[in-house]
Amino acid sequence: MAERDPHDLLTAERHEVQPTEAETGAVAGTADPRRKKVMLGLAAATLLAGGGWYMFHDSGEVSTDNAYVGAESAQVTPLIAAAVVDVPVVNTEVVRKGDVLMRLDDSDFRLAVEKAEAAYLKARRQYAQSSATSGSLAAQVDARSADIGQARAQLVAAQSAVEKAKADLDRREHLAGDGFVSREELTSFRNAYVSAQSNLRQAQASIAQAEASRGAAQESYAANQALIQGTSVDNSPDVAAAKAALDQARLDLQRTVIRAPIDGVVTNRQVQVGQRIAAGNSVMTIVPVGAVYVDANFKEGQLERVRPGQIATLTSDLYGSKTVFHGRVIGFAGGTGSAFALIPAQNATGNWIKVVQRLPVRIALDPKELAAHPLRVGLSMEATIDVSGKDAR
Repeated sequence: MAERDPHDLLTAERHEVQPTEAETGAVAGTADPRRKKVMLGLAAATLLAGGGWYMFHDSGEVSTDNAYVGAESAQVTPLIAAAVVDVPVVNTEVVRKGDVLMRLDDSDFRLAVEKAEAAYLKARRQYAQSSATSGSLAAQVDARSADIGQARAQLVAAQSAVEKAKADLDRREHLAGDGFVSREELTSFRNAYVSAQSNLRQAQASIAQAEASRGAAQESYAANQALIQGTSVDNSPDVAAAKAALDQARLDLQRTVIRAPIDGVVTNRQVQVGQRIAAGNSVMTIVPVGAVYVDANFKEGQLERVRPGQIATLTSDLYGSKTVFHGRVIGFAGGTGSAFALIPAQNATGNWIKVVQRLPVRIALDPKELAAHPLRVGLSMEATIDVSGKDAR
């Protein structure tokens, strides 16, 4: 048998492995349906993924489970320092505005009121006395004016006496030269003249003294009038100051009974009977459970379409998902929680990692729903806000 060329053998093998046109058509007929199914499956998966993304990211709602109940609680702090004699409330007790929460020892404050009342009455009497003194000083001014008139009349009389004594002396001295008047008589007239001059000087001094007395009386009258002029017993400065001190004493006495400032639940009571408390120390907290709200901490990327007034639905871990609360967005916090943290999130080493921040959004709740299902401060909530732009009503 003749040997075949290797090149011919390789060519024959190649011809043997190549499929015919019929075989190729049959394979193509069986591959096309499979390929179509694969392509259709990929398209459907893409559509489902896109639709899921849209439903998740653009469903018209934003949600968070980082939400907690809050309230504008009232801190009960005494405004005076005293010993506690009675605390009629306990933690968890529901109180109404005006209910007695605590009583302090009022012995010292009652004495202070009595002392202030006495000072007030004394001030009113002193005003009446000052009014009467003004009348007396006015009369003294008139009396000093009369004294001046009398002194002036005496001055005129003294001047006349001096003139008469001078004329008598001159005449006696003229006669004495002719020997008609004795020396003894001449001496007597000279003494009379000197006495008349003395009386004149005394009258002049009396006038000056009377004028000085009247000036002093006028100054005293003016000083007393300055205290009471244009005032009455009710608006006198001294009386008003005494009245203010009395009002302060009465107010301090009233503050020995501490009452609830709002409706709510007594929480965190820190005072016992017999304890002496200082003014300004917190002794308990009143939580208004009927007016609580929710602070929902949304991620910053969720807040693009959140606006005040939008409606929200909430559920509480306390009641479960079947109990739904309804509320309304009333505002945003002034900063993120990390912005007001004692230790800032950033550091000085240069190693910085961006962290998604959360901003508290305050949501007011329906009071009727709160009455049916009361909440407490600090409870966890799940909040969902409708940002679709529909009418919030």
